[in-house]
Amino acid sequence: MNLILLGPPNAGKGTQAKKLYADFSIPQISTGDILRKAVREGTELGKLAGPLMAAGSYVPDELVIGIVEERLKEADCAKGFILDGFPRTTPQAEALERMLAKLGKGLNAVVSLEVPHETLIERGSGRRSCPSCGSIYHVTQNPPKRAGLCDKDDTPIVQREDDTPEVIERRLKKYDTETSPLKQFYAQRGLLKSIDGVGPPEGIYEELKKALGKA
Repeated sequence: MNLILLGPPNAGKGTQAKKLYADFSIPQISTGDILRKAVREGTELGKLAGPLMAAGSYVPDELVIGIVEERLKEADCAKGFILDGFPRTTPQAEALERMLAKLGKGLNAVVSLEVPHETLIERGSGRRSCPSCGSIYHVTQNPPKRAGLCDKDDTPIVQREDDTPEVIERRLKKYDTETSPLKQFYAQRGLLKSIDGVGPPEGIYEELKKALGKA
């Protein structure tokens, strides 16, 4: 099963991708994760992408397409893949179509998680993380046992710079402008499945599986 998960920041794409992987062993492919790993390891890709990412600039489409293509050739993608955070624009989606055709692969479905903006802002602005172990909390939905301290190592938890309401608003506007049009792009190809992304993650996952069963 070859999937794309669409949805704005804080829609829960990563959470649902991990559940799919646990049940079906289909790898989640996040271009952001691949790029950050390449920068950490000092690979050729990392050397190219690192300065751009540090400056807050976009990594060129041809480079991103290249890393996705190389990732899809790996053995663990033989049974399928989940693209998370890619494509972000219509030109990227068109390039992905050409690349998948070259690899002899096709998409089974594109699932869009629909969440109101106010919910996305509340989710993101309430998120806190442990700078030591990376554990994630939420001030109301998943607070630590002791206020302000990580349950695992007692490190003070923090709010990331990109989790402030102002930054989330900017990211949502960018999503609405650049990525939201992909819903029409994939609807025209008969691939789009939209589900409600509000509620307990387990309930959302059940709706996701139902949508995929119709794909």
